[in-house]
Amino acid sequence: QVQLVESGGGLVQAGGSLRLSCAASGSIFSSNAMGWYRQGPGNERDLVAVISSLGTNYADSVKGRFTISRDNAKNTVYLQMNSLKSEDTAVYYCSIVVRGLRYWGRGTQVTVSS
Repeated sequence: QVQLVESGGGLVQAGGSLRLSCAASGSIFSSNAMGWYRQGPGNERDLVAVISSLGTNYADSVKGRFTISRDNAKNTVYLQMNSLKSEDTAVYYCSIVVRGLRYWGRGTQVTVSS
């Protein structure tokens, strides 16, 4: 069983920064890709960033502003979000694929006020 717990969301003014954390537990390995997704009001859940043994990838809308990183010793993945915009407002979810199964956290709300 894999569990993911996100933290670090909140209310921030436009131009500000937040760092999200996702702690993973269970049978996971550093080779398992982990990612952040987000779902804004009335929108579908979209990929924000992913990190794997092959490197990192970002949605075009966050390139240059967000950075995904991982601490394998702590089984934790981070999302540093800078220069936040109102359109970044969403529930942010952590996700991991283990042995073909995708797991999700419960999400953390990020609200950017303009």
